[in-house]
Amino acid sequence: MHSPHFTAEPSSNHTAERDVTVGDIPGLRSSASGADRAPLVFDFDVIIAGCGPTGAMLAAELRLHDVRVLVLEKETEPVSFVRIVGLHIRSIELMAMRGLLDRILDHGRRRPAAGFFAAIDKPAPQGLDSAHAYLLGIPQPVIVRLLEEHVMQLGAQVRRGNAVAAFEQDDEGVTVELSDGAQLRARYLVGCDGARSTVRKLLGVGFPGEPSRTETLMGEMEVGVPQEEMAAKMTEIGKTSKRFWLRPFGEGAYSVLVPAAGVSDRAEPPTLEDFRQQLRAIAGTDFGVHSPRWLSRFGDATRLAERYRIGRVLLAGDAAHIHPPLGGQGLNLGVQDAFNLGWKLAAQVRGWAPETLLDTYQAERRPVAEDVLDNTRAQTELASTEPGPQAVRRLLTELMDFNEVNRRLIEKITAIGIRYDFGEGPDLLGRRLSDIEVKQGRLYGLLHRGRGLLLDRTGRLTAGGWSDRVDHLADPTAVLDVPCVLLRPDGHVAWIGDDQQDLDDHLSRWFGKPAD
Repeated sequence: MHSPHFTAEPSSNHTAERDVTVGDIPGLRSSASGADRAPLVFDFDVIIAGCGPTGAMLAAELRLHDVRVLVLEKETEPVSFVRIVGLHIRSIELMAMRGLLDRILDHGRRRPAAGFFAAIDKPAPQGLDSAHAYLLGIPQPVIVRLLEEHVMQLGAQVRRGNAVAAFEQDDEGVTVELSDGAQLRARYLVGCDGARSTVRKLLGVGFPGEPSRTETLMGEMEVGVPQEEMAAKMTEIGKTSKRFWLRPFGEGAYSVLVPAAGVSDRAEPPTLEDFRQQLRAIAGTDFGVHSPRWLSRFGDATRLAERYRIGRVLLAGDAAHIHPPLGGQGLNLGVQDAFNLGWKLAAQVRGWAPETLLDTYQAERRPVAEDVLDNTRAQTELASTEPGPQAVRRLLTELMDFNEVNRRLIEKITAIGIRYDFGEGPDLLGRRLSDIEVKQGRLYGLLHRGRGLLLDRTGRLTAGGWSDRVDHLADPTAVLDVPCVLLRPDGHVAWIGDDQQDLDDHLSRWFGKPAD
């Protein structure tokens, strides 16, 4: 499958394309200028390396704005192992914002939003500000398939069995060489190609952090002993070992986690016998485990890319950050990266982005990743059997009996406590707005097109020259304790007030110059 070339025709206010210059970035190839410059010809606006949840979500966000997208996936077929992943509250909200949640709910299983932090067993806290305050467990192949189907329905191209082999960028775009030898030209390249990201390595972005110190086996399988016997053994072992569990995961399967110390070569995938061996060493029995669905090994390496962008090449998801899977935050963090980046990159391509809009991707998302890395470091320490960490764990377990403490940790893990730094203002500024009731139904139903939204309780304001990018809802009944809010396409509050001139200033800040 190949898309024909097209000639780019940037609009007159295409200021965003001027933010990258050869002089600013080492290694960029200079291109012709002035009268000698040929028309800009591209195969695609954006090429995305990797069609996991991060890459697929990014492609979908771009296609909402008619950006021409190619997604490259090195695997020829989707993953075959049935690993259950968890969508946390904020990711569930994002799916609702784009009209995807109903089709995803049909394939998942809801669980309470509880017990995420260091696997400390506490009930779901009261007062979570979300209409979707639950965890959704869903098989990884299913969420990948649903997102890929969605992307293709929106008009993106997905090429399996192909990957980025090399690239060269200049002022206007990126020339990408594929693993099959073909060359393609795009305005931007985004690496969503995982922890061993080829794009990140070719870009020369450092990936500092801590190497793995401990290895853990994790898998899903069936067991051959009664639940009561397992529960008694788990209670006994849990007093001394925190890197061990057998948890029911639906349809007769159990999630099993055991230390990998002494198990076969880490370069080789683990076997069912490895799990049996470790279970017998820790519990004195292998619980009759059989019929594995998937088996994996992971370490506690923690790394964060030094930069998320150089010129016209960007990083998202595991290509930008890795951490232990404690709290189940990895997939969610990547999907949320894509949601933040998508509308900004689309604005850049479409020609209406303010000059610094794309810079806000790293400014907003890298601190979030830093926080996730820190909380997984803390959870890793709390899993230690040493006396000091165990004393801290006991203290934290007591503190989590206070609802405010429990809620704060759940908000951190589920990403609903994030507040981007938009400057001084009310606490709501920079936070996401929950799925409140409006006169048309629910707020998120108005965000399916990926546009901004002015929610106006006064009936006096207007989006004016930004109406091609921002919808306007005059609704005095909206459940808000402020007069008006301006929402970005990702649902974060960009402005609060009731003054038209102040609103216009913030519309310019986030949505560029008004249309003529």
